[in-house]
Amino acid sequence: MAKANPLQFIQQVRNEVSKIVWPTRREVMLTTVMVFIMAALTATFFSLIDLSIRTALSLVINSLG
Repeated sequence: MAKANPLQFIQQVRNEVSKIVWPTRREVMLTTVMVFIMAALTATFFSLIDLSIRTALSLVINSLG
């Protein structure tokens, strides 16, 4: 692999950075809200699963004792 001199490297980096398509403010806000919604739904789901397993185990343990 050939080494590029520092000037060529900087030019190549600038060329590649110019190809980046940055998200709009609206897109960033929308995806941020979606992440919070999904995190809340996931937390609720696993809390309900935890509660149901805990209740089932409690019933089994109490019925044995």
